[in-house]
Amino acid sequence: MIRPMRRRVCWPAVLLVLLTGCGGPKPSETTPEPAPDSFRVRFETSKGDFVVEVTKAWAPEGAERFYRLVRNRFYDQARFFRVVRGFMAQFGINGDPEVSRRWHGMIIADDPVKQSNTRGFVTFAHAGPNTRTTQVFVNLVDNIRLDKLGFAPFGQVVSGMEVVDRLYSAYGDGPPRGSGPRQELIQTQGNAYLEREFPRLDYIVRARVEAPK
Repeated sequence: MIRPMRRRVCWPAVLLVLLTGCGGPKPSETTPEPAPDSFRVRFETSKGDFVVEVTKAWAPEGAERFYRLVRNRFYDQARFFRVVRGFMAQFGINGDPEVSRRWHGMIIADDPVKQSNTRGFVTFAHAGPNTRTTQVFVNLVDNIRLDKLGFAPFGQVVSGMEVVDRLYSAYGDGPPRGSGPRQELIQTQGNAYLEREFPRLDYIVRARVEAPK
């Protein structure tokens, strides 16, 4: 299931429990310009680098939010806290609880699904209509069943998918279906909780919008 912390919604088991996170200064405060029609973001991680290419036309609201999050350095030091083999790799809760608190409730409207959740596509997590905030996931396999559930991909991994495949996954899913990290504790305790209880999680060193070539 995909479960945002701010709304405890029990969806059918087929859903991702994607908690839509919080964090950082408001996007409009530091990134007033709109996102380009297409842009690339390089993620430097503890396992290596991968690059996401965003196409704004696929999911305009999602692309805009992602652009502002990256420009605000929201994802720096964030952990890949939910990596499920044969499913997806999820991240997007800031390591600083205060940053998470400031983003709480900053939801964005849904985008219609124009691309399918196939392997390598990147999508915002949600827990129902109009609940997206900061959490995203990379589809590790073809998850086309998510299309009908309103998960709208906004980008695609165009380089380094092998890095995403290697992200540490032994902790598995979070409760109640697994023994991995609890999203509500990541929100309130940040990376201190993850470093103490789940020290082997891979993480984002930094994420930056690449300069156009």
